[in-house]
Amino acid sequence: MPAYCHRQAAILPFMQNVYAMNPVENRKLAFLYHQSGIETRYSVIPDYSSGIHNWEFYPQTENLDPFPSLEKRIECFNQHAAPLSAEAILNCIDDTFDISEITHLITVSCTGMSAPGLDVQLIEMLNLDPTIYRTSVNFMGCYAAIHALKIADDICKSHRSARVIIVCTELCTLHFQREASLNSITSGLLFADGSAAVLVTHDSYNKEGLHLKGFYSEIISRGKKDMSWELSSSGFLMTLSGYVPELIEEDFNSLVTKATDRIGVSRSDITEWCIHPGGKRILDAIGRSLHFKNEELSQSYAVLKEYGNMSSPTILFVLEKMMRQPKRNDPTVFAAAFGPGLTMETFIASAHA
Repeated sequence: MPAYCHRQAAILPFMQNVYAMNPVENRKLAFLYHQSGIETRYSVIPDYSSGIHNWEFYPQTENLDPFPSLEKRIECFNQHAAPLSAEAILNCIDDTFDISEITHLITVSCTGMSAPGLDVQLIEMLNLDPTIYRTSVNFMGCYAAIHALKIADDICKSHRSARVIIVCTELCTLHFQREASLNSITSGLLFADGSAAVLVTHDSYNKEGLHLKGFYSEIISRGKKDMSWELSSSGFLMTLSGYVPELIEEDFNSLVTKATDRIGVSRSDITEWCIHPGGKRILDAIGRSLHFKNEELSQSYAVLKEYGNMSSPTILFVLEKMMRQPKRNDPTVFAAAFGPGLTMETFIASAHA
């Protein structure tokens, strides 16, 4: 995690000040923050829970003029993303093997891009082999970790000796927008910074972990305008309409059926539900779609509460929580994440190949 942990209640005054809302609008915004299901979020920027005279990234003016340019935001990304990513990678491999054994590096981000980029920074920072196989997954949003897992799965099936590291690093809070539009308010309410890494190997590696059984993805084309992520001169612009939870609720149950049928797993075999916590309304919608009554999504709600929505790393935070909890006998995990398109990506993993 980045250095700065912001309580959701402490971020609210920053937003109210910047949006310059009237008392009625301030009360509505406060209600949204209190109902968000989020208690804390992390950022590389300290400003969001400090007074105006302590701001470091934004100018100390009420309207934030001159507003930070895209160049300043990318410069900040380049400063902070690599150290966070390196820490996540080292936490991931721990004492499993020497870092020099990594054969493939997949970097994932939609909040910063440059060339040479994060992959080259990590090769230098971690002293990885300069001939390492590397690829980058960019601008796919919250489902990108699953797309990277698909790439790693194909690599490991083709190369039994592969040791693939995926690192997902997003600094979403760099792209705060000051206009009091619905999209800006929603983004400012939900998104946060974070990094997560995952190691993928061939099944013959015979280490404790989960075995990837298969993947299934689908695009809900009627929702492609309801979730998007675009470049602008003042940062990246998020569109996240209020219809997204409704679209997911309508389609998720059938998505699960098609995914389990494609992979050859019975829905009754699923013991864990690893769902990307895109927001409380999205998790609530999935619970209704699948007729959940107990604590099936407790890990997703817990990650949302503690970290907010970090985009691509978030589902790996949920998966890590599941892998650390006391194991049920032969767990089978159904994982899903959502992003621009509207794209729904899933995978199923189990304790055995």
